[in-house]
Amino acid sequence: MKFFLDSAKLDEIDYAYRTFGIDGVTTNPKHIMLSGKSFETAIRDIAAWIKEQGLEGIDKFPVSIEVNPHLDTADDIVKEAEHYAKLSENFAIKIPATEYGVEAARRLEREGIRTNLTLVFAPAQAIFAAKNGSLFVSPFIGWKEDNGEDCKQYIEDIVSIYKNYGYYGKTQIICAAVRSPKQIVDCAVAGADIVTAGLAIYKSAQHHAYTTQGLGTFCDAWDNTKKD
Repeated sequence: MKFFLDSAKLDEIDYAYRTFGIDGVTTNPKHIMLSGKSFETAIRDIAAWIKEQGLEGIDKFPVSIEVNPHLDTADDIVKEAEHYAKLSENFAIKIPATEYGVEAARRLEREGIRTNLTLVFAPAQAIFAAKNGSLFVSPFIGWKEDNGEDCKQYIEDIVSIYKNYGYYGKTQIICAAVRSPKQIVDCAVAGADIVTAGLAIYKSAQHHAYTTQGLGTFCDAWDNTKKD
């Protein structure tokens, strides 16, 4: 399973890459806002960091960036996506799973611009991403579970559908809006290709009370071991 960082903050991206070996980044308008930068400045800075790290190429380190959510025609989405795609070969364009979004993603993939169909909340929506040949599909987890839904079956259904029709691995399944280590595990067990989560979630996943307890026990033993 690949780990993507859900952020547009360069310090977080750099830290997560050096510490956890993240495989890519996902952003959205909220992450851009929290970066404190304009949209284009934020994504250009990420593109510059990619070059500094020698990670050019969407297969090496994909970064999903989202078009203006106000756009509501395929023509407008395609035009904006074409502009952003020119800024970095690592960029996959995030497009909402709407009727006009599906059309735009289909057209962009035919142009060779990779896409990520996002805001997916049902397996039926995920099928369109695969039929379009989108590089990624982003079924959201946290939002659904906040409303009382157990999402493990939801992801398993998407994985099963993709395997049934030869889409599995071609359109990669990114479990998005992941908010706990348990959700990371659920997505991994279900067979998702990728999870994307904030830095705090990855830090939390590294922590276990027994690990801390065990380390304390071993430190105590080390300190009380007879010295030469």
